[in-house]
Amino acid sequence: MSAKLSVEPIETDAVIVGAGPVGLFQAFELGLLEIGAHIVDSLAAAGGQCAELYPDKPIYDIPGVPVCTGRALTDNLLKQIEPFGVSIHLSQEVTLVAKRVDGRFDVETSKGTRFLAKTIFVAGGVGSFQPRLLKVDGLERYKQTQLFYGVPDATAFAGKKLVIVGGGDSALDWAIHFAQEGPNRCESVALVHRRDSFKATPASVAQVKALCARGDMRFIAGQVEAFEETAGRLSGVTVAGADGTAQQVALDMLLVQLGLSPKLGPIADWGLTLERKQIVVDTEKFETSTPGIFAVGDVNTYPGKKKLILCGFHEAALAAFGAAGYVFPGQAIQLQYTTTSTRLHRVLGVQAPTLP
Repeated sequence: MSAKLSVEPIETDAVIVGAGPVGLFQAFELGLLEIGAHIVDSLAAAGGQCAELYPDKPIYDIPGVPVCTGRALTDNLLKQIEPFGVSIHLSQEVTLVAKRVDGRFDVETSKGTRFLAKTIFVAGGVGSFQPRLLKVDGLERYKQTQLFYGVPDATAFAGKKLVIVGGGDSALDWAIHFAQEGPNRCESVALVHRRDSFKATPASVAQVKALCARGDMRFIAGQVEAFEETAGRLSGVTVAGADGTAQQVALDMLLVQLGLSPKLGPIADWGLTLERKQIVVDTEKFETSTPGIFAVGDVNTYPGKKKLILCGFHEAALAAFGAAGYVFPGQAIQLQYTTTSTRLHRVLGVQAPTLP
């Protein structure tokens, strides 16, 4: 823990670190218990990895939702927390945390925002993450114009000559997406990976091979070692094969999907018990080794942990009840149901259903 902070912080019941799906749902679960919360995230928009890296990719394992995109899931979660007036502080990360004698926490962000919180929830996913870069001198000047490490808007790639670099699930998924018939189909798709084996699901590998066999896309084994430009624009890359040969591949867009480099960042200095850069929690309240600090989602670890959004939702529900003891000391917290509880209808701002 760091030294004590100062000067008129925002007083709140809870600070949630991370505005991904689990962090947003944590705010909802806290809201049902009338626990006020502020959310802090290092990204410029809510949604975490779900919205940043694959906003248009389908998600099939959200309970009761057969399919939705990362962007749609984020939009729905934001709508769900509207009744609680949760403030989201973006483009800043929590840099300092200090516990007071009375058990509350002083919290400060990289932008100087200060909080005095009764509880803290770490919902930072893999932590403060950055995509692994394609290290070719001079290439970065095309970032966000022709060079991308994520797909913020799939329509921007439609009809273009696209080169995708990577061999994991994300690279193959986007290759399939842009090579298939559909509104975002590219003029051409070339997938570049250093070898002809992939770290992706067998179904995706089979789909890529089928698309290549039909001529809808092509696979090139090798690594990008240089680029070409024409009239100030990126016009192609040079791919060096393992056999020493090189070939030029024309492009309009370059999408690099080499994975993420996850870092806990300042969270690693909070004095929490860690295991392989993940925060150790119990499975009753998902509380960390520091009383009053909880960790939910991919950032935590415990026996049997599964890194699934739906598991994070479950953790958020139990963590909210765990936090209630700090926010409402000495009060018994009753489990109530949104279908029947008039109190929950009030906090949600909905009208009680009329029974037949």
